[in-house]
Amino acid sequence: MDTRTTRRALLAAALVAPAVAHAQAWPDRPVRIVVAFPPGASTDVLTRAVANALQPVLGHPVVVENRPGAGGNIATTAVRRGAADGSVFLAHSVAYAVNPSLFRNAGYEAFDLEPVAMMASTPNIITVNPEKLQVATLQELIAAARSRPLDYGSSGIGTTTHLGMELLFRSLARVEVQHVPFGPAQAVTAVVGGQVPVGSTSLPPALPMVREGRLRGIAVTGARRDPALPDVPTVAEQGFPGFEALTWFALMAPQGTPAAIADRMNAEVNRVLSAPEMRQRLDGMGFAPDVRGRADFAAYLRLEVGKWASVVRTSGATAE
Repeated sequence: MDTRTTRRALLAAALVAPAVAHAQAWPDRPVRIVVAFPPGASTDVLTRAVANALQPVLGHPVVVENRPGAGGNIATTAVRRGAADGSVFLAHSVAYAVNPSLFRNAGYEAFDLEPVAMMASTPNIITVNPEKLQVATLQELIAAARSRPLDYGSSGIGTTTHLGMELLFRSLARVEVQHVPFGPAQAVTAVVGGQVPVGSTSLPPALPMVREGRLRGIAVTGARRDPALPDVPTVAEQGFPGFEALTWFALMAPQGTPAAIADRMNAEVNRVLSAPEMRQRLDGMGFAPDVRGRADFAAYLRLEVGKWASVVRTSGATAE
């Protein structure tokens, strides 16, 4: 190795060393995770499970704070303005990728925050109140919507539970349905209570009600049937090949958060998600853990931003 190469290697090591030391020292205080949705929502349930498992690993409290509103934009803009020192993270769903194209002013662009870690994904599920709507298949539901006005409740404006239904019913089946936005858990309650006859939510909040028979599962929106409800067919199986709309959940951080801290958080989250007991727990709740590096997550996020921006344009969906 010549003198110039040696100097470059030493300089590179000198630049990397402080970042490594910073990551090793982090955290030196409680870590706060701001959840973009209310307590009981899928994002909240998953985040609390991950946070509880992270706490002994990080050696400091991991505090979960719910800041719902505006489809998740309130929490996102709050974290966007937060300190970029590893003390605060955002827990959001796929709506994070949707909102910049859905809202006239979401308050952020998708890469205004730093992608840190995917946590999990889940298919959405279309359900009906069996006492209010006597249908058992997606084609029967579409026929019912053609015969009379039908309302459906979703997890909120701009979620894939909303846009997926718009794509399926309006664009593909060419039938009009009326959207009524709720929160994720609230949408399930609304269908069970008969406020709306049809629901579209992520799988976890609806799963107990389907298992108890208080809701009937009509279709899941994944590429394959979900092991939590193996008897519920996919949308693709029921006349719409290739249809897929997932709800995913991830952690973001304020832009400028040191890469070493974001990398360590990614590694710790992946380690927690890879534990057999965690995988078993999440599988039973309808979540599929998603373990991937930060670069892979960033690439996936770009694809999702483009995909859902196209659906927003096609559907004409907007939010204020």
